Amino acid sequence: MIFGEVPVADSVGARLAHGVRVEGLSLHKGHVVTAEDRQALVVAGIATIIAVRLETGDIGEDEAASLIAAAIPPDHLTFTPPATGRINLHATANGLFVADRAAIDRFNRVDPAITVATLPDHASVAAGDMVATIKIIPLAVSGDLARKAAAVMATSRALEVKPFAAHRVGLVATELPTLKVSVMDKTRRLVEQRLQPSGSRLTGEVRVPHRARALAEAIHRSAADNDLVLVFGASAVTDQNDVIPAAIRAAGGVVEHVGMPVDPGNLLVLGRVGTVPVIGAPGCARSPKENGFDWILARIFAGENPGPVEITGMGVGGLLAEIPTRPQPRDLRGPEQPLSVAALVLAAGRASRMNGSHKLLAAFDGEALVRRSTEAALEARPARVLVVTGHRADEIEAELAGLRIDIVRNPDHAQGMSTSLRAGISALGPGCDGVVVMLADMPHVTGADVRLLLDAFTAAGGHAIVRAVSGGKRGNPVVLPRATFAAIRALEGDVGARHIVESAGLDIVDLEIGEAAHIDVDTPEAVLAAGGVLKG
Repeated sequence: MIFGEVPVADSVGARLAHGVRVEGLSLHKGHVVTAEDRQALVVAGIATIIAVRLETGDIGEDEAASLIAAAIPPDHLTFTPPATGRINLHATANGLFVADRAAIDRFNRVDPAITVATLPDHASVAAGDMVATIKIIPLAVSGDLARKAAAVMATSRALEVKPFAAHRVGLVATELPTLKVSVMDKTRRLVEQRLQPSGSRLTGEVRVPHRARALAEAIHRSAADNDLVLVFGASAVTDQNDVIPAAIRAAGGVVEHVGMPVDPGNLLVLGRVGTVPVIGAPGCARSPKENGFDWILARIFAGENPGPVEITGMGVGGLLAEIPTRPQPRDLRGPEQPLSVAALVLAAGRASRMNGSHKLLAAFDGEALVRRSTEAALEARPARVLVVTGHRADEIEAELAGLRIDIVRNPDHAQGMSTSLRAGISALGPGCDGVVVMLADMPHVTGADVRLLLDAFTAAGGHAIVRAVSGGKRGNPVVLPRATFAAIRALEGDVGARHIVESAGLDIVDLEIGEAAHIDVDTPEAVLAAGGVLKG
């Protein structure tokens, strides 16, 4: 393929490397120039174009992508039509996407112009999910190279989707006086949810004392009637001879592996009674968040037989998102290490509904609203107070003179609240365990209200979201733990943290503080109704 500048006079048959758009003429990248196009280019006053000419043996990008796609076994996959050298592959069934890393690497090393990108190996997928994309980077490639790349796909199972098969699943749970019945009931519901993608069903649950003999009898009976047995112990496994491994052996089975290099999920037990897998679930499997238990379930449902080799190979990529509510989170904190919680006061908005006045400069009991809100934050005695400013920042900051606070200027405040949240969270530093987010336009939130929220956060160990409510209806302020900070940094647009609160999978503590949780002042009328005096 020859790439470069081509005189329009000699352009017929060339493929445009860059699109051409002038009045009355629009030719896209990859377009093959015709005699009519040449005339139109001349009329438009264009003397040269950037184009490519195919050499002997070259094929176009779409033809090359199609040749490669045709070499991939189509089982449980669909392929999009080629466009601009790209073909996307989608799963046609719920299942496990399996990629042969060595084969994919060989494919991508045939030539830099020929690429395939995939999901991680052994990723669970739903029907319709994209699992891979083939992309030919230039407008054409050597046909020999395309055929060499296709041969890699044809001679290996470089990528495939293994569909989940429905299993009959028995659940056995052990009991101790310290384990609440409500926790066991919730565990069963989560197990049923985890079985849905595979079409598997829970045939029943048996609850027995946390003793090896009683558990062994239950496992033996369950294995006789099911394709898979799940065991949830009332106490974590700490040894090869602990209750769950001992019970599997006493049931006539074998223990294949105890523990796994996936966190959360370290304390998993894998055994078999005959041909029926028995999984001693780790405690984190009582949470809906992804953990090592999900990985083993997916492999079994996809027809694989994971054992010690597979489990010990899960370490790379095995550090999953923390489950803050589990009894022994990674980030352990002793009593001598109190939580460090900051207050973040958002005061950067444009006050677009104030008809030229600024709501944060309105006076309440003789002082500017922004100062009143910031003093409430200080009265709650957080580790530090940060105020994010933006619109009319000099005036806002002047009202805060003399207060022991940190000012964070947000130059992007016009793009919405998310930018102020991002700016504030980014300024907190690595030692912060949580932050109470306060809106500066809420005149009736007091320091005592904020202190109640901070105390509730501390009582929850710094792992729950705490929000103010009025009459049971959610409001502000809200305390967010460190586990949410990454999601906040990814926010865009004029949105707050509500979606993060509702989707984080963390416990939510609602704290009643009365009408103050709902009263903000976005209009001149609202300022006056709340007892304020417009100033500027």
